[in-house]
Amino acid sequence: MTQFRSERRHVDGVLLLDKPIGLSSNAALQRAKRIYRAQKAGHTGTLDPLASGLLPLCFGEATKFAQVLLDAPKRYTATVRFGTTTTTGDAEGEVLNTRAVSHSGAELEAALQGFVGRQLQLPPVYSALKHEGRAYYEYARSGQDVPRVPREVEIHALALVDWSPPDAVLDVSCSKGCYIRVLAEDIGEALGCGAHLAALRRTATGGFRLADAVSLERLETMSDAPLLHALLPVTALVAQFPVLEVTTADAARFRQGQALAALDRPDGTCAVFGDGRFLGVAEVTEGAVRPRRVVVERSPAEAPAA
Repeated sequence: MTQFRSERRHVDGVLLLDKPIGLSSNAALQRAKRIYRAQKAGHTGTLDPLASGLLPLCFGEATKFAQVLLDAPKRYTATVRFGTTTTTGDAEGEVLNTRAVSHSGAELEAALQGFVGRQLQLPPVYSALKHEGRAYYEYARSGQDVPRVPREVEIHALALVDWSPPDAVLDVSCSKGCYIRVLAEDIGEALGCGAHLAALRRTATGGFRLADAVSLERLETMSDAPLLHALLPVTALVAQFPVLEVTTADAARFRQGQALAALDRPDGTCAVFGDGRFLGVAEVTEGAVRPRRVVVERSPAEAPAA
């Protein structure tokens, strides 16, 4: 592993990380943060330790726009094992029940189509959602039942990639908040044999692809310049928003949090630029541009050298 000075520094950007199996999202974040010696970092949506794949990490000013990816649709490759249910809905749980698997691939494909679209999904008992200030999994581990409220999610697309009984590989595109292990359990019940999630790999989120991600092991071999080159700019998080270019005078006002006039623009979110620099994100309402998130302009001395 390349050695660097120990002090923290300002690092701004987005890292597309290929999270390995067996590591929590926070543990992966902390390792990457240490590698970059970043003062501030955050991830953009939890992947369970069982899951691997695309985990975008935000450093510095990029953390202000992490919600964009938290709200973004996701895509996964999921391996569902039919005939066995577990306490957690995935391979980490204890076996609850086993049943015979008799459905064909065609019957499975037909069943999958019933799960495409908007639906109410009951969150799993073992999840980080909270009830009265405590996570569901804390209650579950102590043997307590808590009321769980169904949440609306949407499955945008659901396709069978491979069927090798009792395992099926599925390509799933879904909204935020969708639990793939619950989807696996529900499909299993629809087919009358039960199921659990055997493996999960996130392949895309918010326009970013797993093919462009880098592993922690690879990062640990990089010198400082390649590490910084591996970061996407903060603007990668707001590429889907329309751009608003403002004057130098308006840029100064925007940085101070002041609203700007925009009588000719439709309402909605926009990415604001001034003098060729990204200033932040604003909400246009009733002819006014109101800053929502404003980036801090780094001096040359604060920016790490590539």
